[in-house]
Amino acid sequence: MEYTQGIILFFVGIVAGFINVMAAGGSMISVPVMVFMGIPGPVANGTNRIAILAQNITAVFTFFRKGYSDFKLSLSLAFCALPGAVLGAFIGTRLEGVWFNRTLAIIMLAIMLVMATDKKEKEKSVAIPVTRKRMIVGHMLMVIAGFFGGFIQIGVGFILLPILNKVLGQDLVRANMHKVFIIGTYTIAALIIFVTQVELLWLMGICLALGNSIGGWMGAHMSVAKGEVLIRYILNTVLIVFIIKLLFF
Repeated sequence: MEYTQGIILFFVGIVAGFINVMAAGGSMISVPVMVFMGIPGPVANGTNRIAILAQNITAVFTFFRKGYSDFKLSLSLAFCALPGAVLGAFIGTRLEGVWFNRTLAIIMLAIMLVMATDKKEKEKSVAIPVTRKRMIVGHMLMVIAGFFGGFIQIGVGFILLPILNKVLGQDLVRANMHKVFIIGTYTIAALIIFVTQVELLWLMGICLALGNSIGGWMGAHMSVAKGEVLIRYILNTVLIVFIIKLLFF
């Protein structure tokens, strides 16, 4: 690895970590940068998990220090995401190319439309009542979210946030709190699978992880300080850019 590559990945990691914690889609920056450097897709996909793990550990700790934690619910959701993540990671180590881009873009577009059309709910300050049925459905949907996370990781936050916000009734700050815990937990399993299946670039991963950790720390602080308004703005902005990137570039 050249020094310039390490420096580039460090700064890319800061941006990616901030976006990932505040909304989602940061890996849409970090993974393509590594591919542009000549790293094969599965290797870049796996190496990115080193940074994702560091970023989410930092974010979980930061949320905890700020008084935001619900480890019982976070753990139960994370354990439901694990089986899907393991299966997704196995597939992710074997599939190359960008054939999934348009399908993923359609999913992201659907999520954005759902969030944009529910204007009345956006204006309410009262949380959605969390019934037993909602809790069961939310945990079941974690398996699907875990699969996407294990498979590619890019954009998984766009799947997790609506589940946590719309189904489980968490405000966007607490949804982000659960999101980083869930991703951090299943990333451990996904990283183990990638380590056994492909040769990861650890120095590059560490440079990226340092940046992601700083970005994740910044994102967690900003999330608590600015609340739902800023998170929703960043989420929708990144979502639009993500869809355009997948469909046309």
